[in-house]
Amino acid sequence: MKKNLLKFSLVLTAFLLFLNVSAQLVLPQPSPKASVMQTVGLTDITIDYSSPSVNGRTIWGDLVPYDMIWRAGANSATKITFSRDVTINDVIVPKGSYSIFIIPTQTEWTVIINKDATASTDAYKQEMDIVRIKVFPSSVPTVAISSNAATPTIERLTYNFSDFTNEMSNINLSWEKVKISFSVKVDTDKQANENIEKATSGVWSIYNNSARYFFDKKEYDKALNYVNQSISNSDQWFNNWVKAQILNAQGKKNDAYNSAKKAKELGDKSPAGSFFYKVAVYKALIDWAPDAPLAPKKK
Repeated sequence: MKKNLLKFSLVLTAFLLFLNVSAQLVLPQPSPKASVMQTVGLTDITIDYSSPSVNGRTIWGDLVPYDMIWRAGANSATKITFSRDVTINDVIVPKGSYSIFIIPTQTEWTVIINKDATASTDAYKQEMDIVRIKVFPSSVPTVAISSNAATPTIERLTYNFSDFTNEMSNINLSWEKVKISFSVKVDTDKQANENIEKATSGVWSIYNNSARYFFDKKEYDKALNYVNQSISNSDQWFNNWVKAQILNAQGKKNDAYNSAKKAKELGDKSPAGSFFYKVAVYKALIDWAPDAPLAPKKK
């Protein structure tokens, strides 16, 4: 009985030791994870994929069959993420993450950007495609390893970016002896202008508020300097109206009238409810008009 218990104990110990060693065993993956990112203008483009190797196999038309949907990598879906809206093949692709699928043939390939960022080949749905691009595969250079043999330049499937500018980039897939590319366009000029407008949108009001402060203190020269800076930054009905009041206070009636007239023109075009000094501006145009009678002097 004791011998049996001892044997059981030894077997159990060995089994637990095996489980512990197995749990700690880490080996290289056949298709390791990979990620590549490129900032194009103001847009970050990131591709997450798994990278299988050639490993002496026939890839195109065999491991990756022709005329069948392929996940453009190994293991899970190949994912592409755009930090801003982009344009692919004249189609606007909103910012976000998408999956990449490819249908290779012996002549022409189809690259697919699909809205389901986690879709497997089995779960792929064509109605979720946002854009399809027709591309033609080209050959990658080979490197001679002896006088009678050559090896593919690209042993592992690789994505990379090339020929990128502030407005576009080529995205390339290279594996074995084949390379395909498609272009992604970004609207950097528009995005930069939007950023500039956001950064400076409040500056005119800061100068305008400073002008009003000195106007209330009757320091008209300082007030005029600040309101001119405000108008230079952004021509608004409000700062033109403040300028009109300053000029009127300085006794420059004609100049005040012209500024009030511009305030009216801009105010009439502004969104409903935002021209909140409309009555005062309209009254000033009557009172300050060139043909308006002079107000009687106070005794």
